[in-house]
Amino acid sequence: MAHLKLIQAPNVGDARTLAVHPWTTTHSRISEEARRAAGVGPETVRLSVGLESPKDIQAFLAEALAAVEPVAHED
Repeated sequence: MAHLKLIQAPNVGDARTLAVHPWTTTHSRISEEARRAAGVGPETVRLSVGLESPKDIQAFLAEALAAVEPVAHED
């Protein structure tokens, strides 16, 4: 979330592209068990695509993803 430019917001319902972190916003007041049961984890990011140019949105996302270091997962 920290690397996304111009598309972060704490709510939805806008004509602009929004990135929301449900774990700390929309689902923050319910228990961890309820959040996980709803399919929301701390790694979840909700992207609501707006009316900007698709190329601009893709560029914002590509830049943000390139700035994030891969996380090692234990199997």
